[in-house]
Amino acid sequence: MHTAVAFATVLSLFVLLLLPARRRARFLAALRALAVLAVLRAQAATRLDGFTIDEPYHIVAGVSYVRTGDFRLNPEHPPLAKLWVGAAFPAARFKLPAFRPLSDKVDERRFVNTAVFLDNDSDLVQRRARWALFGLNGLLLVIFGLAARRALGEGVALGAVAFLAIDPTVAAHLPVVMTDLPIALTSVTAVLLAAVAFRSWRALDLAAASLALGAALAAKHSGLITLAFVGALGAALALVPSAVGRARRLALAAAVLLGAVAVLWGTYGFRYDESPGRQEPFNRPLVQKIEDLNTPVYREGMELLVRTHLLPRAYLWGLADILRAGMEGRGDGMMAFGKWYPLDAPWYFFPGVILVKLPLGLSLLAFAGALLALTLRYRLPDKGPLLAAVDLAIVYLVVLGSGEAYAGVRHALPVFPVLALLGGIALAAAAQGGRLVPGVAAVGLIAAAASALPVLRPWEYYNEVIGTENAYLYFADEGIDAGQRTREAVRYYNRELRPHGVVPVLGYPLPRQARRRYSIRSVELDDLTRAGTGDRISGTLMVAATSLAPSPRLDLADLRRARPVARFGNLFVFRGTFHIPWRRSLAFYVAAVKKLLLEKDPRGAEPLFAEAVRLYPRLYPAAIELGNLRARRGARDEAIRAYEIARTQATPGDPIVERLTQQIERLRREPPQSLPPVRNPWAE
Repeated sequence: MHTAVAFATVLSLFVLLLLPARRRARFLAALRALAVLAVLRAQAATRLDGFTIDEPYHIVAGVSYVRTGDFRLNPEHPPLAKLWVGAAFPAARFKLPAFRPLSDKVDERRFVNTAVFLDNDSDLVQRRARWALFGLNGLLLVIFGLAARRALGEGVALGAVAFLAIDPTVAAHLPVVMTDLPIALTSVTAVLLAAVAFRSWRALDLAAASLALGAALAAKHSGLITLAFVGALGAALALVPSAVGRARRLALAAAVLLGAVAVLWGTYGFRYDESPGRQEPFNRPLVQKIEDLNTPVYREGMELLVRTHLLPRAYLWGLADILRAGMEGRGDGMMAFGKWYPLDAPWYFFPGVILVKLPLGLSLLAFAGALLALTLRYRLPDKGPLLAAVDLAIVYLVVLGSGEAYAGVRHALPVFPVLALLGGIALAAAAQGGRLVPGVAAVGLIAAAASALPVLRPWEYYNEVIGTENAYLYFADEGIDAGQRTREAVRYYNRELRPHGVVPVLGYPLPRQARRRYSIRSVELDDLTRAGTGDRISGTLMVAATSLAPSPRLDLADLRRARPVARFGNLFVFRGTFHIPWRRSLAFYVAAVKKLLLEKDPRGAEPLFAEAVRLYPRLYPAAIELGNLRARRGARDEAIRAYEIARTQATPGDPIVERLTQQIERLRREPPQSLPPVRNPWAE
């Protein structure tokens, strides 16, 4: 049995053994029924979804991991979900291309998209991958229910799983090959089991907590937050007076953490190197990934981890990537709550987006459960696990508030199982009767079901505060769209455009390889061959709703003011003539990136970057790349001019401004060829 399947099964058996025999069968039957209903509801609601933009990455990487034991592809995320989906594709079901050297993520995306859309039947791949993830997430949902019963009682556990089964965001994530729902379920499961284990100090409890914590580490890098939290929880409870000696309790708490790290190593085959005979095979060398970090403490911490070999190299590569993109940010800015934020969303973004993504009825249940717990109107076996789970949610929100918000609600998914526990308290209290609680619970359930259950495409769901149809007017993150409307794009092209010979302009993430598979003739919004000589573009444009947000650089004001001729959720179709002042510059920039990374032709890329800067200086990443290339060939003064343009056009306060200042100062006193390039913040 494969590693991911094996340890998920072992974890579920461990938690099952923690249950008392009395009423176990009835509870398990109810729990399984709820999990099955959650899966069936999600299957019905998401059956029309295409791949998210990241799923081909994860699928091809997972197949590679399972078949070859090679972790070179897609090291951005730990391997739990990828191992699981990879095990679902035997050789007869998926043709895995031979690995080749890759140049940055743009090349890696081309490699994996070719594998999914051209080397295999992408529709069959998606169906098989969806059912594999239904299996993984369904199992994790059951394990979460078992842990909740162990910590908080049977009624709360069943109520919490019912809460998650209703929620549209959870339904949207149940079938996708991504890491957000696995980290949410494993993290809260780990904290519940750890809170129990650090009170009982029983070997079985400690082992279950360690396995769950290891699952969180193997699910996503944010599992490190859970690891730190469980470590602090164990240290705090080890100091509480108990019959078990303090030193022994501290040692047992440390053993839980070490066991979790051992589980993580196990998912990498207990090997530090990502592949046999390592030859810096990642799409970007690890040493450069660490140099990309702007924050000294991040760089020094990563260098220490590499020197000590505490964690696998592929995991460290991904951690460096997450720190740069997720914590330091890409300097893109974003729209939140209807306002443009030049660097990133405000600290309260994630609490706010949870409030508008969660059905109002479920919010009522969570609020009622919190009141019942605070006022002691519902007696828990032990309130410690609930407090620990709530504290974990707060810690996640604090960490998220200090980083980037581009992914939207999916990065805040670890909060949802905690809200579900609170909702479970309300439902459990209602089952016991009383004066007001049953009525409040009934109103919450009915309102949530009426709002959420009829929804198709639950990824796009927003509650009645702003509404699903209008959400793109307030937000422009991946909670609005992650590329799943590709099937509608294909159908619209075949029905409305192909018969009339219309070649649309695409501003929607339908990969070039997918267009070849479906025989779609189109032009990308940033296609140099059709950029023309002016700033106006005529024809049929298909764009994502997230592209319509006001932006200081890549604004589509003309489209935002226009009326679409068709709309499919958050895929918009426009027809007419539109002024897009940055399109030609972006076309030259994209062509230059391809020339530089895919064709390995820096001499050919330099004039393309220069033209991009001349046409539209606000596209400052082009100036960064231009400065890098000029410094590389020793043109000191020209490189300084390019970097100065980039510094002027970058958003004030963005860390890239300080990085460019340092680069300019070094250029004035050091040989240009000796300097490392400045990492383009728009590079993935």
